[in-house]
Amino acid sequence: MNLPNALTLLRIFIVPLLVVVLLTPFSEDWFGLPRHIFGVALFLGAALTDYLDGHFARSRGQVTRLGQLLDPIADKLLISAALISLVENQLAPAWAVVIIIGREFAVTGLRSIAATDGVVIAASKMGKFKMMLQVLTVALLIVSSVGGKPPVANFGLPFPAIKFWTVPELRAAGHHLLGAGATTASDWQVLLYTAGRAMLWLVVISACLSMYGYFTSFYRSVLANREGFVSNSPEIPAVRD
Repeated sequence: MNLPNALTLLRIFIVPLLVVVLLTPFSEDWFGLPRHIFGVALFLGAALTDYLDGHFARSRGQVTRLGQLLDPIADKLLISAALISLVENQLAPAWAVVIIIGREFAVTGLRSIAATDGVVIAASKMGKFKMMLQVLTVALLIVSSVGGKPPVANFGLPFPAIKFWTVPELRAAGHHLLGAGATTASDWQVLLYTAGRAMLWLVVISACLSMYGYFTSFYRSVLANREGFVSNSPEIPAVRD
């Protein structure tokens, strides 16, 4: 046990607490904070440990097999728990969350199969970009629900990224933000919710692109590894009965 692995375990232990905070309706105050503010603080703190454990592991030369096993598990638990909580709170559509979580399982499976052939598939730049988008998207959607559901007439429908100009609440919030009236807390809820839902589309697209990249890398790496193994293997003479 070292500091990087302790941070990874801390991220895992934060997950059930995060779910309780986001899905418990009986109290709106947690440690003097609205529960959604406390929830987003927990989520961002857990996401920060994802950066810190890798940074300390590399800088201190403390990369271990345990850490390599636990780190992706902790990431997937955190993101999956947060996204499922958003679905339960009707802040994110289930179909998008299914695609994102399904991609995580598919990539994990590919890496496991590659590892059996002695091939390590490193995290891609698109995968890291997707992770950053996920953290920002989840944070925006959680914050948008402070004080209640965002006051949008067609709340929950996939409007924000495609036909956002048809949403009267968003147009009003935009006018207020540009100086045509006072900007209210409801306006900020609408703006944050719309930004989060629009970024969710980017997360889905980047998840599909990064999964394609992992599949391509898997095919090339494992195929090349197996071809190299066959070419370097001693020739076995045929045996006849």
